[in-house]
Amino acid sequence: MADAPDLAQYLIAPDPKAPRLTRAVTGVDHLGQETEISVVEERPLTIYLNSQEIVTAMTIGDYPEYLAVGFLRNQGMLRDGDVVTRVDYDEELEVVVVRTETETNHEEKLKKKTRTSGCAVGTVFGDMMEGLEGVELPQTQVKTSDLYALANTINRTPSLYLEAGAIHGTVLCQGARPLVYMEDVGRHNAVDKISGWMFQHGEVAADKMLYTTGRLTSEMVIKCALMGIPVLASRSGFTAWGVEIARQVGLTVIGRMRGQRFVCLSGEERLLRDVDPASVPDEGKKHARKGGYGR
Repeated sequence: MADAPDLAQYLIAPDPKAPRLTRAVTGVDHLGQETEISVVEERPLTIYLNSQEIVTAMTIGDYPEYLAVGFLRNQGMLRDGDVVTRVDYDEELEVVVVRTETETNHEEKLKKKTRTSGCAVGTVFGDMMEGLEGVELPQTQVKTSDLYALANTINRTPSLYLEAGAIHGTVLCQGARPLVYMEDVGRHNAVDKISGWMFQHGEVAADKMLYTTGRLTSEMVIKCALMGIPVLASRSGFTAWGVEIARQVGLTVIGRMRGQRFVCLSGEERLLRDVDPASVPDEGKKHARKGGYGR
């Protein structure tokens, strides 16, 4: 399985097994003149856990193994003690099969759950909310200087979004250092890829932060909390239910991160304000990722 690229290498070192991620499409602009732009590819991926079909997600097609493992882990179908023996991906059939030492059966469990409306596969609720009762997030501090530095790095780094748009990004960070950057047509897919990477590589969550371009909804908060990551940050805004759940589980959520500004609506006790916001350069128009990135 190929290693995930870091933020600066996203377009330089894409998944070598991935199909084409974008295509050129010709149209006309507002003046009626012919123009050619890159658009993101979107294709189905069916995820199996052993012999059982679980879900079909719409995805760009890179890192299907991480996406499958992360989705199963975030839905509570893979636990810390489970051993993944093999992950098989068939590009022609658009199927990925996650195989474990012990055969599992989640058919009845899935029938009792209700799917929410979010980007791509979203989060399956039901007893997912019950799983939050045992979540204890560490009180890892986050420096505001790291928040500013991280936002600046992400905002200026080449990405599939800057090439074609219509996509979400998620970054796993340690302080101001990005560790892994994943993108997909759905913000949930991008988070699941990060979760799968962490599970496969045995990455500790306690000292990490998750940065997403998507809005901070209940589904995003639940996924971050279940992954054990104490801080969730975004360029975009919040939903009321997302904030309520974050406060219940003690998750720090920081949104509207643009230039000198951000808003923290939960878990402010983790913030270490070590820099004067006035000393931070505001976000220039040249680097502003207006609106579409994550709204």
